[in-house]
Amino acid sequence: MWRDPGTPTDSFYEVRSECTDVPKTKFKIKAGKTLSVRKWQAAFTPEGQLDIGRTLSRIHRGGIHPSIRGEVWEFLLGCYDSKSTFEEREQIRQRRRAQYAVLKEECRHIFPLVGSGRFITAPVITEDGDPIKDPIVLLEANPDNGQASVPQENGTSFSSVMVKEVDKKIIQWKLTLHQIGLDVVRTDRTLVFYEKQQNLSKLWDILAVYAWFDTDVGYCQGMSDLCSPMIILLEDESDAFWCFERLMRRMRGNFRCTERSVGVETQLNNLASITQVIDPKLHQHLETLGGGDYLFAFRMLMVLFRREFSFGDSLYLWEMMWALEYDPDLFSLYEDPDAVEGSKGKAKSSRQCGKYERENMRSGAKNDDAPLPISVFLVASVLKDRSSKLLTEARGLDDVVKILNDITGNLDAKKACTGAMKLHKKYLKKAKKT
Repeated sequence: MWRDPGTPTDSFYEVRSECTDVPKTKFKIKAGKTLSVRKWQAAFTPEGQLDIGRTLSRIHRGGIHPSIRGEVWEFLLGCYDSKSTFEEREQIRQRRRAQYAVLKEECRHIFPLVGSGRFITAPVITEDGDPIKDPIVLLEANPDNGQASVPQENGTSFSSVMVKEVDKKIIQWKLTLHQIGLDVVRTDRTLVFYEKQQNLSKLWDILAVYAWFDTDVGYCQGMSDLCSPMIILLEDESDAFWCFERLMRRMRGNFRCTERSVGVETQLNNLASITQVIDPKLHQHLETLGGGDYLFAFRMLMVLFRREFSFGDSLYLWEMMWALEYDPDLFSLYEDPDAVEGSKGKAKSSRQCGKYERENMRSGAKNDDAPLPISVFLVASVLKDRSSKLLTEARGLDDVVKILNDITGNLDAKKACTGAMKLHKKYLKKAKKT
C-alpha cells in the first residue's frame, strides 16, 4: 500500500545558505493527518465557535500546517476561548492591540529607541542610575552617521534620556535592554528571517515591552528563544506580544529568581522525583556522579527543547505538548480569574481537554495546586531512552552533558511526546501505590 511520505517544512523557515550544520526537520506535512487550512476552517461554526476536541486530536496526530500555525497557537495558548464568536474575538484583538500600543508608548517615552527600528547591545545605565555614554550605544542609536549627536525620535532626543535616573523600576528595566539586544542578535541567527534588521528590532521591542509589563520577572536569558517563533508566525507585533505573554504565563515560574533559588529548580526537583520512581537505578547513578540536582537538564526545561530540535521540529513539539495539555478553562483563567473560581466543581467536558489533561483529571492529579507540566515528562523520557548509555558510559557530569548533547537533531518530536505520555501514566500509577 502506497503511503504519502509528506512534505518537509524547511521551506517555511528558510535557513541561510552558509549554515550547513543546522539539523534538518523531521516534521512532514501529511495529508489526512496534519491540521490543514481546509480542516481548520471547517472546524468553526458559522458564528465562529471552534470544535476544539476534534482539532486537538488532529494536532496530536500530525501537527499544524505552517500557514495557519500562528492563529491555531492563539487558541492553544488561551488567547481566545474556543466558544467565542468571530465578532467577540475581533473585539478582544482590537482591545489588546490598543493595550499593547499604550505599553509600547510608555516604554518609548522612557527610552526613545523602543519602536525606532533599532536596538542596543551595550549598557546605557549603571545600577546607581548614572547614564553610561557608551560610543557603541550612540552608534547603534544613529547608525547612519556615527556622530555623537543623535536625532530626535518622535519629539524626544535620545541624548535627553541620558540623565541620572532615580526611579528604581526604570533603572531595573533599562539595565536589561542591552542584554535583550545581545540575546536578540544570537537568537535563531541561522534563519533568513533574521537577516532583516526590522525583524530583529521587532523581537527586541516585544521583549523590552514585556520586561516593563511584567516587572516581577523582567527579562531573563532564554525568553528570546520562546518569543522568536511568535513574531515569525504572527505578522502583527501586538498579536505576537500577547501570544508570547500567554506562553510566559505557563513558563514564568521558570524565570522567576530569588536570591536563594532559580525558578526552574522546582521542575528539576520534579524531574528528579519522576526519575527516582521510573528508573531508580539511573537516579542513583546520577546522584553518585553529583548530578542529583539535575542541572544538566536546565536548558531543555527553560527553552522547551529549542536547542535539541530543528526550528520547525521544535514548533511541532510545542503544539503537540499544548494540544495534549489543553484545558478549556485557560481563557477564562487569563481573562477573568473569578470566572474560574465560580466554575470550580462544575464538570467540564473531557472531550474539550487534551489527552494529558484528561489523564490528570482521571487520576485526580488535577486536584493538586499545580499538576506537573508535560515538559518534565518529556525530559524524563529522554533520560529513560538514554538510560543504558548513561549507566555504562557516564563516569562524570561532563559525560552526562556530552551524551545528552548528542541528541541534538536526532530526536523525533512525535516519539518524544508518546514517550512522555507513557511515562506520565506509569508515574501516576506508581506514585499512587507509594
